[in-house]
Amino acid sequence: MVKLLGLCLTAGVLLAAMVFPFVGGLGLASNRAADTVDQTSGDLAKGELPLVTTIQDMNGDPIAYLYDQYRIPLESKDIADTMKGAILAIEDKRFFDHQGVDWQGIARAAAKAGVDGGATQGASTLTQQYVKNYMAFVLGADNEQEAWEKATEATIGRKMREARVALQLEQQMSKEEILTGYLNIVPLGNQTYGVGAAAKAYFNTTADKLTVPQAALLAAIANRPSSLNPGASPDKALERRNIVIDKMRENGAFGADETEAKKKADEFKAAPLGVVEDLQILPKGCVGAGDGPIYGFFCSYLLDYLREAGITNKELQRGGLTIKTTMDPKATKAAKQSAEQQVPKTQNGIANVMSVVQPGTDKHRVRALVASRDYGNKAELGQVARPVPAEVLPFGPGSVNKVFTAAAAMERNIIGIDKQMDVPKVYYSKVYPNGGAPWKVENAGNYGEKMTLTQALAQSPNTGFVMLQEKAGLGNVVDMAYRLGMRETLQGANRAGEPLKEDKSNGPSQGDWTKQNNAGSYTLGPGATSVLELANVAATIVSGGTWCPPSPVEQVLDRYGKPMPLKELPCEQAVNTELANSLAQGMSQDTAAGGTAAEAARSTGWNRPVIGKTGTTEEHKSVAFMAATPQYAGAVMTYADGNRPEVICANPIRLCGGSNAGVFGGQVAAPTWFNAMKAIHDGLPVVPLPPAADRYK
Repeated sequence: MVKLLGLCLTAGVLLAAMVFPFVGGLGLASNRAADTVDQTSGDLAKGELPLVTTIQDMNGDPIAYLYDQYRIPLESKDIADTMKGAILAIEDKRFFDHQGVDWQGIARAAAKAGVDGGATQGASTLTQQYVKNYMAFVLGADNEQEAWEKATEATIGRKMREARVALQLEQQMSKEEILTGYLNIVPLGNQTYGVGAAAKAYFNTTADKLTVPQAALLAAIANRPSSLNPGASPDKALERRNIVIDKMRENGAFGADETEAKKKADEFKAAPLGVVEDLQILPKGCVGAGDGPIYGFFCSYLLDYLREAGITNKELQRGGLTIKTTMDPKATKAAKQSAEQQVPKTQNGIANVMSVVQPGTDKHRVRALVASRDYGNKAELGQVARPVPAEVLPFGPGSVNKVFTAAAAMERNIIGIDKQMDVPKVYYSKVYPNGGAPWKVENAGNYGEKMTLTQALAQSPNTGFVMLQEKAGLGNVVDMAYRLGMRETLQGANRAGEPLKEDKSNGPSQGDWTKQNNAGSYTLGPGATSVLELANVAATIVSGGTWCPPSPVEQVLDRYGKPMPLKELPCEQAVNTELANSLAQGMSQDTAAGGTAAEAARSTGWNRPVIGKTGTTEEHKSVAFMAATPQYAGAVMTYADGNRPEVICANPIRLCGGSNAGVFGGQVAAPTWFNAMKAIHDGLPVVPLPPAADRYK
């Protein structure tokens, strides 16, 4: 009698708590609870579950996927009746009879718990399980384990909250919608959520084609995928699957004839689990992409760019976005092949990276980011999981920086591309002293005492450009480099190439340091650099002086196909068009006889107009080549990427510490550029460079 009274009392309390507001001083709390119920049931009715984000190349083909939960959302018509029958048989055979809560089950659970708020067991309808899963895997996505524990805590309080939401939900959704929602959200192990993903993963099929044994297995492991993992615990999974099949028979899934139904059930139970040997799990992240070793560098840069543009990690991992990128698979594969041709992917201590940008006055589209190394986490295979073609590297571009000196001097009418400049064999700079004495500058080759700026850009004498930098002003040269495109390199990183912290405690920036220390060597390019920004400089020059951020994205669509806004920097006129066109003409002779890239152009069969500038650092630990046609711009850098960088030698490419015969930019970096760009330009018309303006000649 006491138990019966306790049962009645508890059931009454539960009913009152779920349906009616509290009175007196608890009214406000009840109203808030009701608001929470309305909000939760409303969100559930919308059905906005975590979905997979797809990253596409410029042609619309997928190149990578991002997700916290692998899910293929389905409509009711896309789910086989076998699947619906299996889950109802084992989880809630009275699903179509109740209104969200099984009162008899609630009462039984309350009787076991008593009236002291203790544990409860069982009695959850499918609707309540839908609520529970939503609480854990949608609302509690940031910490699924903790959220699951809260969503399944064995207390009357939790049962009350769950039941109230279930009752409300059944007033907003049809039974078929709730059943479909549950089958889309339920965890099924091995990173899969919902029967769409699980059907693909376990059986390499679609949910509308699930057989009875397949559907029964998925129903068996629903909500308990760890203990019943068909891979780790096949015997337990098989046992549970067969229980589901028996429940389906009891529920009339195999017909009213008991003998025939039992015969069918026995046949289904005799079937093997049928799980595919290699689970068909969607590849995840930049490393797991189909061509991850090649595409991963672009993918990694893209994600960094999108975060800066206002797309959150949560949106990327759970939003079901479609990200349409600028990546050109043809250009990417051509650049990758060329980079590896010059420096093998497992070459000890040496890396070769290339970036390709398409010029324009409205957008600078990043078409390729590659390295001789593969993208990945296996360091023993020479792999690297950083966007090295895009990030600021602690290596210099060498004489490529002379372009900035030339541009700054031209802008101030100090020199024109046809004007001669002094090129002494040795120059002692008093503007940039070395300690207390003048800085001694020497050339790496033999030159005449005078040459035009165009000749100097092609042949690269050191003394002439140090003298030109003195006249233009170091600050103006550094500012010109920033304007043309070296923005992150000069203001986002310090001298070592490390990203500046928000408080700049590891600063100053490289640009500020160069100015503060009157570092005249800037024109010789010893400092950290971004290869992508070098490519973008070339794009700015052949875009008539228009700088745009090097963008890897065309458009981001939300789960409904609507464009999402991006916070991208606008394009700007970095230098006037006449200056840019004249500078392009001044850089057009690097492939002519006597130019530092002439042999590389000849050996690769290059025959198009091109602007270019090679660079070699003093110790030959890094070399570079920046070049462009009106159609494509690109940059290459070859550098010693080991723990202890050494001199790099060519023919064959190798580390050669102590050697005085190090590699030059025209030997490795330039051939990489020409071989890649020859393939990228295949089929395109030959486009001339714009003419120079008289005032800059």
